[in-house]
Amino acid sequence: MKDDSQRTTSLWMATSEAWSAPELKERTKADVCIVGAGIAGLTTAYLLAREGQSVIVLDDGFVCSGMSGRTTAHLTNAFDDRFTEVEKRHGEKKSRLTAESHTAAIDRIESIVREERIECEFERLNGYLFVPPGESRDILEDELKASHRAGLTDVQLIDRAPLKEFDTGPTLRFPRQAQFHPLKYLSGLATAIQRDGGRIFTKAHASAIKGGSQAYVETNNGAMVDCDAIVIATNTPVNDRIAIHTKQAPYVTYVIAVQVPRDSLERALYWDTAYPYHYVRLESLAGSKKPHDVLIVGGEDHKTGQEHDAERRYSILERWIRHRIPKIGEIECRWSGQVMEPVDYLAFIGRNPLDDDNVFIATGDSGQGMTHGTIAGILLTDLIQGRQNEWESLYDPSRVTLGSAGEFAKENLNVAAQYVDYVTPGELDSAEEVKPGDGAVVREGVSKIAVYRDLQGKLHKTSAVCTHLGCIVNWNSAEETWDCPCHGSRFDRFGHVYQGPANSDLGTVE
Repeated sequence: MKDDSQRTTSLWMATSEAWSAPELKERTKADVCIVGAGIAGLTTAYLLAREGQSVIVLDDGFVCSGMSGRTTAHLTNAFDDRFTEVEKRHGEKKSRLTAESHTAAIDRIESIVREERIECEFERLNGYLFVPPGESRDILEDELKASHRAGLTDVQLIDRAPLKEFDTGPTLRFPRQAQFHPLKYLSGLATAIQRDGGRIFTKAHASAIKGGSQAYVETNNGAMVDCDAIVIATNTPVNDRIAIHTKQAPYVTYVIAVQVPRDSLERALYWDTAYPYHYVRLESLAGSKKPHDVLIVGGEDHKTGQEHDAERRYSILERWIRHRIPKIGEIECRWSGQVMEPVDYLAFIGRNPLDDDNVFIATGDSGQGMTHGTIAGILLTDLIQGRQNEWESLYDPSRVTLGSAGEFAKENLNVAAQYVDYVTPGELDSAEEVKPGDGAVVREGVSKIAVYRDLQGKLHKTSAVCTHLGCIVNWNSAEETWDCPCHGSRFDRFGHVYQGPANSDLGTVE
């Protein structure tokens, strides 16, 4: 499976087949139209179809061509941003609901795997949280107490994680976590959706989205879906310009998959509390000529479009894991993904602010996209079906969290600073200096131009102004994309929109 909009290939893409679907070529109807065929969109479609709703799923790539194919697929109720922080911002009751919702998401994935008999290597295992060498264990003791107050009373503080060659020191053990092969799981969901009457269309870019009594989604080829409800499940919403995008920030995270001898490590999830933190899991590759496990190591996050040192970050990840587990072998895959970090730590799932009541969104994965996407499927199905759900206020996209005012101001001041790029010189003096296979922003008169030179030497020029809110994009050499440093929009090397919140290509240049 190859994603032509980015250069790297995740381990999941390399070990699964692309799920094919036709293009939408006419006007049609459905009860619910879902934009985005990742885990949030497909889980919502699956659950609605199981209840007899007619659903249509649209994706402008192929099924799971977005961030669901670039996850490391940790299924965990050990909250990424810590229960101590959730409790501080939202109170003990909502901290408990947070734990309950992620636990329910793992349970729901497990039940779907069993009911649909999806072969996706789902397994339950322990998760281990530890601090970097030399740091205080206070964070673990505080998190242990907060986890217990959140209802996770089986979390324990133990002497060390089960890593033979690396003494982690005191560690929190979270039982009954899980992992799976995300693309095999989502392929199974897609098959079940079609069996239950749902329809999936790919290469269908949603160019116009309108809620209300005559709701519809129109695609770039003029085809249209008339519907009663719309779900925007595109990692970050593409149907509004401001409402959610000031309340979350985009971060790029890096991943390497390295060979390790079979059964040399305990199968578990491992996380540290470094900044940026690291996360590790094992995957066994079936059918390999020389059986071995693959250790998947992620971390080294940074704000999207604001750093240009991917090679260095991959190297740091490799050094970090080799220092702790010297027996690792060659790197099999490396890739990056984008996560959305809400200013108050909780995802935004529900009715879209400042929109009609029948337009719903799911965003703000905060590094836990697989469980947040499943939570979205459960919650949005209840809302669309008119049922009450106790998670509704927890994930309400319209919520205002006063305790997050400082984080809100910091992130938005960071965004404002990016507009200075309008008056700075280009990265190179002229387009002629761009090397084959590379890209750069150059100034031509009063305009900034995004210039890519292909391997045959031909120059491709587009405007460097992001079509969301006008920031100047930057070249991502690792993925060969143009990334916006303001709200995380991404465009392929030729300027075609790849990821929102922008919903149209970079402008043409005469």
